[in-house]
Amino acid sequence: MSDILQVQARERVLWLTLNRPEKRNALNSDLCRLLVDTIGKADRDPQVGAIVLTANGPAFSAGMDLDELGNLAPGALSNVHEQLFTLNARIVTPILASVTGPALGGGLGLVANCHIVVANEAARFGLTEVKLGIWPFLVFRAVKVALGERRAVALALTGRIFDAPEAKELGLVQEIHPEPEKRVLEIAAEIAGYSPTAIRSGLGFVQEVRGKSWDIAGLIARRVREELFQSADFYEGIRAFREKRKPQWPSAREHDDYPGDQL
Repeated sequence: MSDILQVQARERVLWLTLNRPEKRNALNSDLCRLLVDTIGKADRDPQVGAIVLTANGPAFSAGMDLDELGNLAPGALSNVHEQLFTLNARIVTPILASVTGPALGGGLGLVANCHIVVANEAARFGLTEVKLGIWPFLVFRAVKVALGERRAVALALTGRIFDAPEAKELGLVQEIHPEPEKRVLEIAAEIAGYSPTAIRSGLGFVQEVRGKSWDIAGLIARRVREELFQSADFYEGIRAFREKRKPQWPSAREHDDYPGDQL
């Protein structure tokens, strides 16, 4: 793995650290591809129950790396950005972020693609692209999902930078903590201890019902729930509850066969 993205497995939590501190962790094409490839691979690995994003240095990410704009075809850069900034639309492994310092432009877009965000008081956020004569086209969808369309438009129009308490009020950040890495690892470890089948089914459901009517969303909910009722994890969860023990989720282990016994 390239040193611009540090990868460390901590039991069932995969820890990804942006490591371009001298560039304020600007998202060049290599770092974007590494993030897309690593997260995609982790999403297919039953041993990964949660993914954490963090960064070295004083900034989480200053956004797009402007230094490489003249060296790449616009289409190639758009392709990798499209994959990175739509993670929340296809990845069904929980993604959490620990944010210290600024997360601007694409950095905010990366944060908006996470399911849970913990920040410290020094964190700052903003869609600052308009100040450079551009618009946050590819990150906008994820920011809209996180904040709502009117808030996302207002931030894109003004380019203003806002602090962690406001980010929490807006719903971009779930917790403010003096040690966000410590806190986010606690949350990630807790999530990674739950049923992977239930979590993956739940996040897949959230993605599938976006933009659907109330009635269609209800039909999807019924289908996914009935599928989950037939899963090995559900059977194990009921048994563990009755036996007053910690569940041993079959889907957290490779090549486990469906037990086939009844509740």
